[in-house]
Amino acid sequence: MSFRHGLAVASLLVGAGLSQPSRAETVAYTVDTVHSRVTFYVNHLGFSNSVGEFHLADATLNVDVNDWSRSSIEARLPVESLNLGDLKWQTHILSADFLEAAKYPEIRFASTRVESTGSGRGKLYGNLTIHGVTKPVVLDLRLNKAGEHPMRKTPAVGFTATTVVKRSEFGVAAYVPAVADELDVRIEIEAYVPPKG
Repeated sequence: MSFRHGLAVASLLVGAGLSQPSRAETVAYTVDTVHSRVTFYVNHLGFSNSVGEFHLADATLNVDVNDWSRSSIEARLPVESLNLGDLKWQTHILSADFLEAAKYPEIRFASTRVESTGSGRGKLYGNLTIHGVTKPVVLDLRLNKAGEHPMRKTPAVGFTATTVVKRSEFGVAAYVPAVADELDVRIEIEAYVPPKG
């Protein structure tokens, strides 16, 4: 599903109600992968909240600025893009004990509904697939900024999306509870409308 990153989805949402075309229409945004990340935090033995991140590949968001409910997103995260800051631990997480990256090379997300809750906030509903298991998830969205990108000179949006995922629900339950079941996920997205021509 050309996994239009994760949760990049939020930018779709936040785009609504920003300075965009005046008539109702769906606009395609491209995610700036340099300035976008999917980060997660997991408690380790009660002593710390270890941090990891996935990099986004190319992603496109479809946004109706006047009606968030018409917006949609599909996204893909390459599992091998995982960065834990330690090669040994990272290799273990990618192994059959956890994510089985060789067998399940992608994390996928497809939105089912987007809604505005007012004041630059919203909810993103969708199906998340990890480790070959698909479950519904809800992300809380916050619009950071919307307007013309100062360098690209085209409409741009930026947002933060957060949710909590239980890894055991996706068949990744090794070492629970020493390594916590719940992952606090935070997504930072910057996206823009590609220049015409």
